[in-house]
Amino acid sequence: MNNVILFAGTTEGRMIAEALRDAPLNVYVSVATEYGEAMIEPAENIRVVHGRKNAEEIRMLLRETQAALVIDATHPYAAEVTKAIKEACREESVEYLRVLRKEAHEDTEGSVFVADASEAAVWLDHTEGNVLLTVGSKELPEFAKMRDAGERVFARILSLPDAVRQAAELGFTGRHVIAMQGPFSEELNTAMLRSVDARYLVTKDTGAAGGFPEKIRAARACGVTPVVIKRPLEEEGVSVPECLRTLSERFSFTLDTEKQVTILGVGTGSAGSLTFDADRACTGAELIIGAKRVTNALARFGKPSVNAILPKEIAKIIEESDAGKIVVAMSGDTGFYSGTKNLLPLLEKYCPIVLPGISSVQGFASRLGVSWDDAVLLSAHGRACNYVLKVRRHQKVILLSGGEGGVQAILGTLCEYGLGAAKVAVGENISYENERITTGTAESLRDESFDSLSLLLIENPAASEAVLSEGRPDDDFLRTEVPMTKQEVRAVTLSKLRLMRSGVLWDVGAGTGSVSLEMAETCEDGTVYAIERKEEACQLIEENKRHLGVPNVNVICGKAPDCLQDLPAPDRVFVGGSSGNLRTILDVALEKNPGVRIVLNTVTAETFAEAVTAMKEFKVRNAEITEINVSRSRKVGSYQMMTAQNPVYVISFEGGADA
Repeated sequence: MNNVILFAGTTEGRMIAEALRDAPLNVYVSVATEYGEAMIEPAENIRVVHGRKNAEEIRMLLRETQAALVIDATHPYAAEVTKAIKEACREESVEYLRVLRKEAHEDTEGSVFVADASEAAVWLDHTEGNVLLTVGSKELPEFAKMRDAGERVFARILSLPDAVRQAAELGFTGRHVIAMQGPFSEELNTAMLRSVDARYLVTKDTGAAGGFPEKIRAARACGVTPVVIKRPLEEEGVSVPECLRTLSERFSFTLDTEKQVTILGVGTGSAGSLTFDADRACTGAELIIGAKRVTNALARFGKPSVNAILPKEIAKIIEESDAGKIVVAMSGDTGFYSGTKNLLPLLEKYCPIVLPGISSVQGFASRLGVSWDDAVLLSAHGRACNYVLKVRRHQKVILLSGGEGGVQAILGTLCEYGLGAAKVAVGENISYENERITTGTAESLRDESFDSLSLLLIENPAASEAVLSEGRPDDDFLRTEVPMTKQEVRAVTLSKLRLMRSGVLWDVGAGTGSVSLEMAETCEDGTVYAIERKEEACQLIEENKRHLGVPNVNVICGKAPDCLQDLPAPDRVFVGGSSGNLRTILDVALEKNPGVRIVLNTVTAETFAEAVTAMKEFKVRNAEITEINVSRSRKVGSYQMMTAQNPVYVISFEGGADA
């Protein structure tokens, strides 16, 4: 038999070793620790050796085993090991295959990125507040160099005697050592962050398999700043399924996997919408898993079925099932607002086959005889969706409605924001016997009743796709005597906020809401909270929301900081007015999100002095102070005379001290 060396010690390595059990290969599995060895179940064709190996020892292993191929499934942060394995393979002319977990595509807005543990420790040493380390015991010596490390640093490490002993020798003892095996759920990460009162979370981008997305989401929920150690190497590699396919092709054998899992899209749900491949998979299935509506649509195959929606629930059912051929059926297409994305990482060891389906959008567009490649595709089903702004900016939008009463709510909102004349086609129960398509305008259809299984084509010929520049003209806003941030100052303010497309934003002392509304236009997938204590101003903001068609602004009528406590942690905060409470407003914002970016405007020396004092007290970073002097022309006879406006200080900074 051919000899293969597998450098493991990761989830991917264990999955490959398990899949190669009883394959016509001699597999030598090399792991660094006894713990790694214990995680690999031995078999006749699998031999496990443990111990860290240098370059020469790796070369000796290649020679002794006469390996035909080396699989490098080491950790993406084990850069030196990977370099040594590559070099040994090159010198010994042995084929090399890198298995690399994908980086997580999680929103890391607000995170601090560093090159290594040393840089992370130096950066954290200039901050205040507790730190939860989730980077393993190997990196602990760097963090032990921090001042007060034994008091403010909490280390989450593997439950190995040597690791716990090392932590104690470095000064991490008692509740400052959390010895557990991961990866961890978002809920458990959240509980740990709150338990240790963390302001910072140190992690590596270990991908979905290493629980990186769950860490980032937990940090966001707790207002904690993630400090992310970047991967040391820019590498290319294959996934576990790709590796196993390569092995089976390279050595001409078929993997005898315990279960064959197929994830398929059932299309719009009718018998005729199932593709040929999907039909064949259902015919040969021993078990079908899916939502009740989906399994009912596949009842004609006469297969046992289990109703489940949540990815972890589906994975558990597959794990515990005795069925050999299992179909997981998803509504619509597997790549369009489908649970497939979250399910795939949980089923990687089964090398699942994914079969696309005909989405409701495709079926609907075909019925109408229109293309959908030039449409903006959105879903308001179980998720926040700023479709008003999309319709304002795009001539064609296709929108999945949000369940019972969803169509009426969407049409009513379009009318409320001045889009009642938009052309609308509503498709109900596409491909079913009771299919119905109704056309009209948002205004003419708003009072009709529609099925919960509906989607809408919204056409707005008057849509403007022009890129919005920062600083709308003042005349764009409805005005009263309520104070407003003027155009030139507003443009600089918005620039200093460094806005993103999504996130949570606060505008404290919103006035007319001019800054709130422009923030909401830029952050079209985000939520803006406009906090204003004057009822007249709050009413004006509501009117400006409808006037400009910006629904993602929530008006909070109350006095800061009292009304800030119940708001979600902000990513950005603008303080246009503080009524003498600037210090406490900043305190609340930084407590909710220690890494929040804050911009405040002031025209008085007193508020300026208060702001500078507060920045020193909070030890902020990336602080900038800009003085804006604006003059506007006015016509005096045949001349243009310049009239100076009040000078404004624009102060911007972020939580956490400079490194």
